[in-house]
Amino acid sequence: MTSFFLFLSDVFTWAFGFYDAFGNLLNWILFAVCCALFTYWCYVLVVTLGGDKDKAYFSPTEGKHPYYDPKIYKKEG
Repeated sequence: MTSFFLFLSDVFTWAFGFYDAFGNLLNWILFAVCCALFTYWCYVLVVTLGGDKDKAYFSPTEGKHPYYDPKIYKKEG
């Protein structure tokens, strides 16, 4: 019976080592993706909206999704 528990201990040790290595790999992949997104965000802020270009920026969704729509929220009574 002791050999079974030693085998089970080896299996758990291997499994946790595998999960640790996979978690480390996944962590580096997510870090690289987040670095790329941050770099793109900085690019948009500096190149697209940098200087005084933000004053001439046109939003394609501006006015199409208003926070308050009088047709929906009309006072009845």
